[in-house]
Amino acid sequence: MTENEKLYLQEMGISLWQLHHPERMMGYEMPTFSLPEECQLLLIAPSCPISQTALFFEKVLKSMQLELSQARHITPEQLSALEPHSLQWVWFAGCPVQPLPMVAKVLQSPELAQIDGHNEHRRALWQQIRSYE
Repeated sequence: MTENEKLYLQEMGISLWQLHHPERMMGYEMPTFSLPEECQLLLIAPSCPISQTALFFEKVLKSMQLELSQARHITPEQLSALEPHSLQWVWFAGCPVQPLPMVAKVLQSPELAQIDGHNEHRRALWQQIRSYE
């Protein structure tokens, strides 16, 4: 469910429930999903960038010579359902880093909203990006 759909339900007064550990249910198999081939960066964060944070995210992508169409977002809970992919970058924002096979470039930062406007966090992110050049 997209962030807009979640906000829409919230505005209608409908509570959204999510099972935190569906794998604990007997007989449940978590459905897997794959990323499109053009995806080069995967943002793993508790929430999807919207409005100002989306603009900041796009600026960071441009500094990495990537387009917005080459990036995708998932939540940390969805990571276990991700099929193997040939990603160049994985960015953990606001969540702990989890080991992934065959990913050479891993970034870790606070949530995007905390980085934008905070020079120390921006500098640390920039140094991580440049360390892979």
